[in-house]
Amino acid sequence: MSPTLADLTRVFLRIGCLSFGGPAAQIALMHREVVDERRWLEEKDYLSALSFCMLLPGPEAMQLATWIGWRLHGTLGGLIAGLLFVLPGAAVVLLLSIIFAVAGDVPLVSALFFGIQAAVVVIVIEALLRVAKRALKGRSQWVIAAFAFLGLFVFNLPFPLIIAMAGLWGYIAARGKAATAPPAAPPAAPPAALATSLRAILIWGAVWLIPLGLLVWLEGGLLADLGAFFSKLAVLTFGGAYAVLAWMTQEVVQDRQWLTLPEMMTGLGLAETTPGPLILVTQFVGFLAAFKAAGLWYGVAGAVTALWMAFAPCFLWIFAGAPWIARLTAMPQLAGALSGIMAAVVGVIANLSVWFAAHVFFATVGRMIFGPIDMIWPDLGTLNLSAVLIAVIAGWLLLLRHWNLIIVLCIAAIGGATTLLI
Repeated sequence: MSPTLADLTRVFLRIGCLSFGGPAAQIALMHREVVDERRWLEEKDYLSALSFCMLLPGPEAMQLATWIGWRLHGTLGGLIAGLLFVLPGAAVVLLLSIIFAVAGDVPLVSALFFGIQAAVVVIVIEALLRVAKRALKGRSQWVIAAFAFLGLFVFNLPFPLIIAMAGLWGYIAARGKAATAPPAAPPAAPPAALATSLRAILIWGAVWLIPLGLLVWLEGGLLADLGAFFSKLAVLTFGGAYAVLAWMTQEVVQDRQWLTLPEMMTGLGLAETTPGPLILVTQFVGFLAAFKAAGLWYGVAGAVTALWMAFAPCFLWIFAGAPWIARLTAMPQLAGALSGIMAAVVGVIANLSVWFAAHVFFATVGRMIFGPIDMIWPDLGTLNLSAVLIAVIAGWLLLLRHWNLIIVLCIAAIGGATTLLI
């Protein structure tokens, strides 16, 4: 039975407030709510839409929520479901961002966040193991992952280039396999699909890009830079938030110097402990960069800018692409491209793990540059044993004992606070 709009709103408000634990847990929660318990959707339709969302840039769980709303109540339903999936977590992240910006220099608060930063290294390693288990199914995927890691860590190649090469390789490999198999006609799209998609592209492209143009024209400063940066990020976020964190961190910390690395890792820790997609860390970045420049209300404007530019494209992808789901998910070439990208994401997250660990565990991290080699090189004499100990304890609790993430982060924060007594 199709739900009323009030039913849809109530259920997705609940999902938005309870969507802890990353995309796997969020997708499972939505499946239980809309397929198992209420039977609003068939299993095959849900899985087909999930496959489509994994082909798209951006947070797949939020886009799946948007598709569910669209399928049940059209564009208005998609807006309600997508927004309610994001906004509860966004409100919490904004509140925590303000607390961090105002009280982050207090020694006790700073020590608490130090503990969280050490635990973030373990969180990234857990994500690496989880993605590797799903993505590395054969020798070719392992090779792609290894080359992606070497390209980023040893040769400092651009992240977009790594993802593009992996997707192209997967596409070519799948096309070669498809050429030797009997051709199968993909399902036809609905007759009005093209007109519907073009209308969605015009409307939601305007919703996304007109505010960016106004920022560039009227403000032309930090908010415009934030808008352009997060718009670019929105079209590169294949494979989940962890896939772009290393690139985003390099841009935000090293190139643009909006945040320090400890601040960036604190933002990641806060985003991990709140409901909603992990990519809400972009809101923390937007707030803190603008707060440093001109205070609280400019910080709020920076947070809104980051949120808008990171999530508005998600509605564009879903509303324009939803009528074509059956046709697109039946194309082996796209599935092959996604397989290549997901394998590369394993290498990307491995690079992120090493990069974060080096900067958390060592006070000084330089670079080794020799010919084509351009890689980080920590000063071994600056090892922080307190950070290593907190990370080891967090790893034991999270990876071996499988404790709840929020409890582990609280223990890590307490561990950071104890460093004040040493």
